[in-house]
Amino acid sequence: MVIDGDSTTTGRERSARSTWGSRWAAMGPGLLAASAAIGASHLISSTQAGALFGWQLVWLIVLANVLKYPFFRFGPQYAAETGRSLVEGYARRGKAYLWVFFVLAAVSSVISTAGVALLCTVILAYLLPASWGLGVPLLATVLLGVTLVLLVGGHYKALDGVTKIIMVTLALSTVVAVVMAAGQGAVRQPGFEDPSPWTLATLPFLVAVIGWMPAPIEISALNSLWVKAKAQGRRLAVRDVLFDFNTGYVVSTVLAVFFIGLGVFVQYGSGQELQMAGGAYIPQLMSMYGAAIGQWAVPLMALIAFACMFGTVISVVDGYARACAESVRLLRSRPEMSSRSKDLWITGISLIALAIVVWMSASLADMLRFAMVSAFLTAPVFAWLNFSIIRSERQLSGTMRVLSYVGLVFLVGFTLLFLASQFGLVA
Repeated sequence: MVIDGDSTTTGRERSARSTWGSRWAAMGPGLLAASAAIGASHLISSTQAGALFGWQLVWLIVLANVLKYPFFRFGPQYAAETGRSLVEGYARRGKAYLWVFFVLAAVSSVISTAGVALLCTVILAYLLPASWGLGVPLLATVLLGVTLVLLVGGHYKALDGVTKIIMVTLALSTVVAVVMAAGQGAVRQPGFEDPSPWTLATLPFLVAVIGWMPAPIEISALNSLWVKAKAQGRRLAVRDVLFDFNTGYVVSTVLAVFFIGLGVFVQYGSGQELQMAGGAYIPQLMSMYGAAIGQWAVPLMALIAFACMFGTVISVVDGYARACAESVRLLRSRPEMSSRSKDLWITGISLIALAIVVWMSASLADMLRFAMVSAFLTAPVFAWLNFSIIRSERQLSGTMRVLSYVGLVFLVGFTLLFLASQFGLVA
Protein backbone atom coordinates (compact mmCIF):
# COMPACT_ATOMS: atom_id res chain seq x y z
CA MET A 1 0.00 0.00 0.00
CA VAL A 2 1.38 3.42 -0.93
CA ILE A 3 -0.15 6.42 0.73
CA ASP A 4 0.38 9.00 -1.94
CA GLY A 5 -1.72 10.50 -4.70
CA ASP A 6 -4.13 8.66 -6.94
CA SER A 7 -1.78 5.74 -7.55
CA THR A 8 -3.11 4.04 -4.41
CA THR A 9 -5.11 0.90 -5.15
CA THR A 10 -6.85 -1.13 -2.51
CA GLY A 11 -9.65 -3.62 -2.23
CA ARG A 12 -11.90 -0.93 -0.79
CA GLU A 13 -11.10 1.41 -3.65
CA ARG A 14 -11.59 -1.22 -6.34
CA SER A 15 -14.98 -2.03 -4.81
CA ALA A 16 -16.18 1.49 -5.58
CA ARG A 17 -15.41 2.99 -8.97
CA SER A 18 -14.37 6.64 -8.88
CA THR A 19 -16.32 8.95 -11.18
CA TRP A 20 -17.19 12.63 -11.08
CA GLY A 21 -20.58 11.63 -9.75
CA SER A 22 -19.09 9.51 -6.99
CA ARG A 23 -16.66 12.30 -6.12
CA TRP A 24 -19.53 14.74 -5.69
CA ALA A 25 -21.45 12.18 -3.62
CA ALA A 26 -18.40 11.74 -1.35
CA MET A 27 -18.09 15.49 -0.73
CA GLY A 28 -18.72 16.45 2.87
CA PRO A 29 -16.10 15.36 5.43
CA GLY A 30 -13.37 17.43 3.78
CA LEU A 31 -15.64 20.47 3.68
CA LEU A 32 -16.50 19.91 7.34
CA ALA A 33 -12.80 19.92 8.17
CA ALA A 34 -12.38 23.10 6.13
CA SER A 35 -15.33 24.68 7.90
CA ALA A 36 -13.77 23.82 11.27
CA ALA A 37 -10.52 25.37 10.02
CA ILE A 38 -11.88 28.61 8.58
CA GLY A 39 -12.65 30.37 11.82
CA ALA A 40 -10.54 32.48 14.13
CA SER A 41 -7.37 31.43 12.28
CA HIS A 42 -8.64 33.09 9.08
CA LEU A 43 -10.95 35.82 10.28
CA ILE A 44 -8.69 37.08 13.08
CA SER A 45 -5.12 35.81 12.63
CA SER A 46 -4.86 35.96 8.84
CA THR A 47 -6.57 39.34 8.59
CA GLN A 48 -4.40 40.76 11.38
CA ALA A 49 -1.31 39.31 9.69
CA GLY A 50 -2.17 41.33 6.58
CA ALA A 51 -3.08 44.42 8.60
CA LEU A 52 0.17 44.36 10.58
CA PHE A 53 2.74 43.09 8.07
CA GLY A 54 1.21 43.32 4.61
CA TRP A 55 2.04 40.35 2.41
CA GLN A 56 5.19 39.38 4.34
CA LEU A 57 3.60 36.42 6.16
CA VAL A 58 1.92 34.85 3.14
CA TRP A 59 4.77 32.40 2.58
CA LEU A 60 4.80 31.36 6.27
CA ILE A 61 1.05 30.65 6.25
CA VAL A 62 1.27 28.72 2.99
CA LEU A 63 4.33 26.83 4.30
CA ALA A 64 2.47 25.89 7.49
CA ASN A 65 -0.39 24.49 5.40
CA VAL A 66 1.98 22.50 3.19
CA LEU A 67 4.04 21.05 6.05
CA LYS A 68 0.93 20.09 8.06
CA TYR A 69 -0.73 18.54 5.00
CA PRO A 70 0.39 14.91 5.58
CA PHE A 71 -0.85 14.84 9.18
CA PHE A 72 -4.29 16.08 8.16
CA ARG A 73 -4.46 13.80 5.12
CA PHE A 74 -3.63 10.68 7.12
CA GLY A 75 -7.03 10.89 8.85
CA PRO A 76 -9.45 10.59 5.92
CA GLN A 77 -7.15 8.33 3.93
CA TYR A 78 -6.71 5.92 6.83
CA ALA A 79 -10.49 5.79 7.30
CA ALA A 80 -11.12 5.24 3.59
CA GLU A 81 -8.52 2.48 3.25
CA THR A 82 -9.13 0.58 6.48
CA GLY A 83 -12.70 1.43 7.43
CA ARG A 84 -11.37 2.56 10.81
CA SER A 85 -11.05 6.04 12.28
CA LEU A 86 -7.75 7.44 13.50
CA VAL A 87 -9.10 7.09 17.04
CA GLU A 88 -9.33 3.34 16.45
CA GLY A 89 -5.82 3.52 15.05
CA TYR A 90 -4.60 5.07 18.30
CA ALA A 91 -6.27 2.25 20.24
CA ARG A 92 -4.59 -0.37 18.04
CA ARG A 93 -1.22 1.18 18.91
CA GLY A 94 -1.95 0.88 22.62
CA LYS A 95 -4.07 2.31 25.42
CA ALA A 96 -1.39 4.92 26.17
CA TYR A 97 -1.81 6.44 22.69
CA LEU A 98 -5.58 6.48 23.09
CA TRP A 99 -5.43 8.08 26.55
CA VAL A 100 -3.10 10.82 25.30
CA PHE A 101 -5.48 11.62 22.47
CA PHE A 102 -8.60 11.45 24.64
CA VAL A 103 -7.27 13.77 27.35
CA LEU A 104 -5.97 16.33 24.85
CA ALA A 105 -9.16 16.13 22.76
CA ALA A 106 -11.44 16.49 25.79
CA VAL A 107 -9.60 19.60 26.99
CA SER A 108 -9.42 21.06 23.47
CA SER A 109 -13.12 20.42 22.90
CA VAL A 110 -14.32 22.89 25.53
CA ILE A 111 -11.50 25.42 25.02
CA SER A 112 -11.92 25.53 21.25
CA THR A 113 -15.72 25.52 21.37
CA ALA A 114 -15.80 28.32 23.95
CA GLY A 115 -13.32 30.42 21.96
CA VAL A 116 -15.07 30.15 18.61
CA ALA A 117 -18.55 30.41 20.15
CA LEU A 118 -17.64 33.61 21.98
CA LEU A 119 -16.20 35.16 18.84
CA CYS A 120 -19.28 34.10 16.85
CA THR A 121 -21.48 35.65 19.54
CA VAL A 122 -19.57 38.95 19.36
CA ILE A 123 -20.14 39.04 15.60
CA LEU A 124 -23.83 38.21 16.04
CA ALA A 125 -24.15 41.04 18.59
CA TYR A 126 -22.58 43.40 16.05
CA LEU A 127 -25.06 42.32 13.37
CA LEU A 128 -28.15 42.82 15.52
CA PRO A 129 -29.53 46.28 16.39
CA ALA A 130 -28.08 47.67 19.62
CA SER A 131 -31.57 48.77 20.61
CA TRP A 132 -32.53 45.15 21.12
CA GLY A 133 -30.24 45.07 24.17
CA LEU A 134 -29.23 41.44 23.69
CA GLY A 135 -26.14 40.64 25.74
CA VAL A 136 -23.44 38.04 25.15
CA PRO A 137 -24.85 35.47 27.63
CA LEU A 138 -28.26 35.41 25.94
CA LEU A 139 -26.88 35.36 22.40
CA ALA A 140 -24.37 32.64 23.28
CA THR A 141 -27.19 30.57 24.76
CA VAL A 142 -29.23 30.95 21.57
CA LEU A 143 -26.24 30.19 19.34
CA LEU A 144 -25.18 27.04 21.17
CA GLY A 145 -28.83 26.05 21.58
CA VAL A 146 -29.34 26.16 17.81
CA THR A 147 -26.12 24.20 17.35
CA LEU A 148 -27.28 21.60 19.86
CA VAL A 149 -30.69 21.17 18.21
CA LEU A 150 -29.13 20.93 14.76
CA LEU A 151 -26.60 18.28 15.75
CA VAL A 152 -28.73 16.19 18.11
CA GLY A 153 -31.84 16.41 15.94
CA GLY A 154 -30.33 16.17 12.47
CA HIS A 155 -27.10 14.29 13.13
CA TYR A 156 -24.60 13.96 10.29
CA LYS A 157 -26.99 14.54 7.38
CA ALA A 158 -28.05 17.96 8.68
CA LEU A 159 -24.45 18.88 9.47
CA ASP A 160 -23.35 17.83 5.98
CA GLY A 161 -26.01 19.92 4.25
CA VAL A 162 -25.58 23.06 6.35
CA THR A 163 -21.80 23.00 5.96
CA LYS A 164 -21.98 22.88 2.17
CA ILE A 165 -24.22 25.96 2.14
CA ILE A 166 -21.93 27.81 4.54
CA MET A 167 -18.77 26.95 2.58
CA VAL A 168 -20.22 28.12 -0.74
CA THR A 169 -21.50 31.34 0.83
CA LEU A 170 -18.18 31.93 2.59
CA ALA A 171 -16.00 31.34 -0.47
CA LEU A 172 -18.06 33.52 -2.81
CA SER A 173 -18.54 36.40 -0.37
CA THR A 174 -14.85 36.42 0.59
CA VAL A 175 -13.69 36.62 -3.03
CA VAL A 176 -16.18 39.41 -3.75
CA ALA A 177 -15.07 41.33 -0.66
CA VAL A 178 -11.37 41.12 -1.55
CA VAL A 179 -11.99 42.14 -5.16
CA MET A 180 -13.99 45.17 -4.02
CA ALA A 181 -11.35 46.15 -1.46
CA ALA A 182 -8.55 45.78 -4.02
CA GLY A 183 -10.49 47.90 -6.51
CA GLN A 184 -10.53 50.81 -4.06
CA GLY A 185 -6.73 50.93 -3.86
CA ALA A 186 -4.42 50.68 -0.87
CA VAL A 187 -5.05 52.64 2.32
CA ARG A 188 -1.32 52.87 3.01
CA GLN A 189 -0.26 56.36 4.06
CA PRO A 190 2.76 58.18 2.54
CA GLY A 191 5.95 57.60 4.48
CA PHE A 192 4.73 54.39 6.10
CA GLU A 193 7.64 52.00 6.81
CA ASP A 194 7.08 48.26 6.61
CA PRO A 195 7.53 46.66 10.06
CA SER A 196 9.44 43.38 10.28
CA PRO A 197 7.61 40.31 11.62
CA TRP A 198 10.90 38.44 12.14
CA THR A 199 11.63 39.41 15.75
CA LEU A 200 11.27 37.58 19.06
CA ALA A 201 8.72 40.19 20.11
CA THR A 202 6.38 39.04 17.34
CA LEU A 203 7.00 35.32 17.96
CA PRO A 204 3.85 34.85 20.13
CA PHE A 205 1.75 36.33 17.30
CA LEU A 206 3.40 34.02 14.75
CA VAL A 207 2.77 31.05 17.03
CA ALA A 208 -0.91 31.99 17.34
CA VAL A 209 -1.17 32.27 13.55
CA ILE A 210 0.48 28.90 12.92
CA GLY A 211 -1.28 27.13 15.81
CA TRP A 212 -4.70 27.26 14.16
CA MET A 213 -3.47 27.32 10.57
CA PRO A 214 -5.36 25.75 8.97
CA ALA A 215 -6.68 24.12 12.17
CA PRO A 216 -5.53 22.12 15.21
CA ILE A 217 -4.07 18.84 13.91
CA GLU A 218 -6.50 16.74 15.96
CA ILE A 219 -9.09 17.80 13.37
CA SER A 220 -7.59 14.97 11.29
CA ALA A 221 -9.08 12.44 13.71
CA LEU A 222 -12.41 14.25 13.53
CA ASN A 223 -12.21 14.11 9.74
CA SER A 224 -11.70 10.34 9.82
CA LEU A 225 -14.84 9.99 11.95
CA TRP A 226 -16.82 12.11 9.47
CA VAL A 227 -15.59 9.86 6.65
CA LYS A 228 -16.92 6.84 8.55
CA ALA A 229 -20.25 8.58 9.13
CA LYS A 230 -20.48 9.51 5.44
CA ALA A 231 -19.67 5.97 4.31
CA GLN A 232 -22.32 4.19 6.39
CA GLY A 233 -24.20 1.72 4.22
CA ARG A 234 -21.96 2.12 1.15
CA ARG A 235 -18.38 2.07 -0.05
CA LEU A 236 -16.39 5.22 -0.79
CA ALA A 237 -13.44 5.05 -3.16
CA VAL A 238 -10.17 6.26 -1.66
CA ARG A 239 -9.71 8.64 -4.58
CA ASP A 240 -13.12 10.19 -3.89
CA VAL A 241 -12.32 10.68 -0.20
CA LEU A 242 -8.98 12.27 -1.08
CA PHE A 243 -10.64 14.50 -3.68
CA ASP A 244 -13.04 15.74 -1.00
CA PHE A 245 -10.22 16.27 1.51
CA ASN A 246 -7.93 18.01 -0.96
CA THR A 247 -10.76 20.29 -2.10
CA GLY A 248 -11.46 21.41 1.44
CA TYR A 249 -7.77 21.78 2.29
CA VAL A 250 -6.99 23.84 -0.80
CA VAL A 251 -10.05 26.05 -0.24
CA SER A 252 -9.02 26.74 3.37
CA THR A 253 -5.46 27.57 2.29
CA VAL A 254 -6.56 29.87 -0.53
CA LEU A 255 -9.08 31.64 1.70
CA ALA A 256 -6.34 32.23 4.29
CA VAL A 257 -4.46 34.18 1.61
CA PHE A 258 -7.63 36.08 0.70
CA PHE A 259 -8.15 37.06 4.34
CA ILE A 260 -4.58 38.35 4.44
CA GLY A 261 -5.57 40.41 1.42
CA LEU A 262 -8.51 41.88 3.34
CA GLY A 263 -6.15 43.06 6.04
CA VAL A 264 -3.73 44.48 3.47
CA PHE A 265 -6.30 46.36 1.39
CA VAL A 266 -8.39 47.66 4.28
CA GLN A 267 -5.95 48.27 7.15
CA TYR A 268 -2.23 47.93 6.30
CA GLY A 269 -0.41 51.24 6.69
CA SER A 270 -3.60 53.18 7.36
CA GLY A 271 -2.12 54.84 10.44
CA GLN A 272 -4.79 53.51 12.79
CA GLU A 273 -3.66 51.45 15.76
CA LEU A 274 -4.80 47.87 15.35
CA GLN A 275 -7.06 46.44 18.05
CA MET A 276 -5.52 43.02 18.68
CA ALA A 277 -8.27 41.77 21.00
CA GLY A 278 -10.70 39.64 18.99
CA GLY A 279 -13.80 41.26 20.43
CA ALA A 280 -12.55 44.79 19.78
CA TYR A 281 -11.00 43.88 16.43
CA ILE A 282 -14.25 42.80 14.79
CA PRO A 283 -15.99 46.23 15.04
CA GLN A 284 -12.75 47.95 13.98
CA LEU A 285 -12.43 45.72 10.94
CA MET A 286 -16.04 46.41 9.99
CA SER A 287 -15.72 50.18 10.39
CA MET A 288 -12.47 50.35 8.41
CA TYR A 289 -13.99 48.18 5.70
CA GLY A 290 -16.94 50.56 5.52
CA ALA A 291 -14.59 53.56 5.33
CA ALA A 292 -12.56 52.01 2.52
CA ILE A 293 -15.40 50.60 0.42
CA GLY A 294 -18.61 52.18 1.68
CA GLN A 295 -21.06 51.52 4.48
CA TRP A 296 -23.25 49.54 2.12
CA ALA A 297 -20.53 46.84 2.01
CA VAL A 298 -20.33 46.34 5.79
CA PRO A 299 -23.19 43.76 5.87
CA LEU A 300 -21.24 41.65 3.35
CA MET A 301 -18.19 41.62 5.61
CA ALA A 302 -20.39 40.83 8.60
CA LEU A 303 -21.93 37.93 6.66
CA ILE A 304 -18.45 36.58 5.89
CA ALA A 305 -17.45 36.84 9.54
CA PHE A 306 -20.59 35.14 10.84
CA ALA A 307 -20.45 32.38 8.20
CA CYS A 308 -16.84 31.74 9.20
CA MET A 309 -17.55 31.36 12.84
CA PHE A 310 -20.94 29.62 12.77
CA GLY A 311 -19.58 26.94 10.45
CA THR A 312 -16.64 26.51 12.81
CA VAL A 313 -18.87 26.23 15.89
CA ILE A 314 -21.11 23.45 14.56
CA SER A 315 -18.19 21.51 13.05
CA VAL A 316 -16.06 21.75 16.19
CA VAL A 317 -18.86 20.67 18.54
CA ASP A 318 -19.85 17.70 16.38
CA GLY A 319 -16.30 16.58 15.63
CA TYR A 320 -14.96 16.72 19.17
CA ALA A 321 -18.09 15.03 20.49
CA ARG A 322 -17.58 12.14 18.06
CA ALA A 323 -13.90 11.89 18.98
CA CYS A 324 -14.54 11.85 22.72
CA ALA A 325 -17.44 9.40 22.46
CA GLU A 326 -15.35 7.11 20.25
CA SER A 327 -12.44 7.28 22.69
CA VAL A 328 -14.66 6.29 25.61
CA ARG A 329 -16.15 3.44 23.57
CA LEU A 330 -12.71 2.04 22.82
CA LEU A 331 -11.47 2.48 26.38
CA ARG A 332 -14.52 0.51 27.58
CA SER A 333 -14.15 -2.05 24.75
CA ARG A 334 -17.70 -1.46 23.51
CA PRO A 335 -18.61 -2.81 20.02
CA GLU A 336 -19.77 0.51 18.55
CA MET A 337 -20.37 4.17 19.38
CA SER A 338 -24.01 4.86 20.21
CA SER A 339 -25.91 7.95 19.13
CA ARG A 340 -26.83 8.51 22.76
CA SER A 341 -23.19 8.70 23.79
CA LYS A 342 -22.37 11.16 21.02
CA ASP A 343 -25.40 13.30 21.86
CA LEU A 344 -24.37 13.38 25.52
CA TRP A 345 -20.93 14.61 24.54
CA ILE A 346 -22.47 17.23 22.23
CA THR A 347 -24.63 18.43 25.09
CA GLY A 348 -21.82 18.38 27.64
CA ILE A 349 -19.34 20.23 25.42
CA SER A 350 -21.97 22.84 24.55
CA LEU A 351 -22.98 23.44 28.18
CA ILE A 352 -19.42 23.67 29.51
CA ALA A 353 -18.43 25.96 26.63
CA LEU A 354 -21.48 28.13 27.34
CA ALA A 355 -20.47 28.40 31.01
CA ILE A 356 -16.97 29.48 30.00
CA VAL A 357 -18.38 32.04 27.57
CA VAL A 358 -20.68 33.53 30.23
CA TRP A 359 -17.94 33.72 32.86
CA MET A 360 -15.14 34.87 30.54
CA SER A 361 -16.91 37.04 27.98
CA ALA A 362 -14.58 39.93 28.85
CA SER A 363 -11.49 37.84 28.15
CA LEU A 364 -12.03 36.89 24.51
CA ALA A 365 -8.53 37.88 23.42
CA ASP A 366 -6.86 35.85 26.17
CA MET A 367 -9.11 32.86 25.49
CA LEU A 368 -8.42 32.84 21.76
CA ARG A 369 -4.70 33.27 22.24
CA PHE A 370 -4.64 30.45 24.81
CA ALA A 371 -6.55 28.17 22.44
CA MET A 372 -4.25 28.97 19.50
CA VAL A 373 -1.04 28.59 21.49
CA SER A 374 -2.33 25.33 23.02
CA ALA A 375 -3.06 24.01 19.52
CA PHE A 376 0.46 24.96 18.47
CA LEU A 377 2.13 23.27 21.46
CA THR A 378 0.15 20.04 21.02
CA ALA A 379 0.61 19.97 17.22
CA PRO A 380 3.86 17.93 17.34
CA VAL A 381 2.16 15.36 19.59
CA PHE A 382 -0.82 14.82 17.27
CA ALA A 383 1.42 14.93 14.20
CA TRP A 384 3.63 12.19 15.63
CA LEU A 385 0.61 10.10 16.66
CA ASN A 386 -0.78 10.21 13.13
CA PHE A 387 2.59 9.55 11.51
CA SER A 388 3.37 6.63 13.81
CA ILE A 389 0.03 4.96 13.05
CA ILE A 390 0.36 5.31 9.29
CA ARG A 391 4.00 4.26 9.31
CA SER A 392 3.25 1.14 11.35
CA GLU A 393 0.18 0.00 9.40
CA ARG A 394 0.66 1.28 5.85
CA GLN A 395 3.53 1.88 3.45
CA LEU A 396 4.28 5.55 2.84
CA SER A 397 5.56 6.85 -0.47
CA GLY A 398 8.93 8.58 -0.50
CA THR A 399 7.32 11.99 -1.03
CA MET A 400 4.91 11.70 1.88
CA ARG A 401 7.60 10.26 4.15
CA VAL A 402 9.99 13.14 3.46
CA LEU A 403 7.22 15.74 3.80
CA SER A 404 6.17 14.17 7.11
CA TYR A 405 9.68 14.32 8.54
CA VAL A 406 10.16 17.90 7.37
CA GLY A 407 6.80 18.81 8.89
CA LEU A 408 7.75 17.23 12.22
CA VAL A 409 11.07 19.10 12.27
CA PHE A 410 9.22 22.35 11.50
CA LEU A 411 6.64 21.84 14.26
CA VAL A 412 9.10 20.65 16.91
CA GLY A 413 11.69 23.30 16.03
CA PHE A 414 9.20 26.16 16.13
CA THR A 415 7.77 24.84 19.41
CA LEU A 416 11.22 24.65 21.04
CA LEU A 417 12.03 28.17 19.85
CA PHE A 418 8.79 29.47 21.33
CA LEU A 419 9.33 27.71 24.67
CA ALA A 420 12.92 28.96 24.80
CA SER A 421 11.73 32.52 24.26
CA GLN A 422 9.08 32.19 26.97
CA PHE A 423 11.67 31.00 29.50
CA GLY A 424 14.18 33.66 28.54
CA LEU A 425 16.66 31.25 26.98
CA VAL A 426 16.90 33.30 23.78
CA ALA A 427 16.94 37.06 23.41
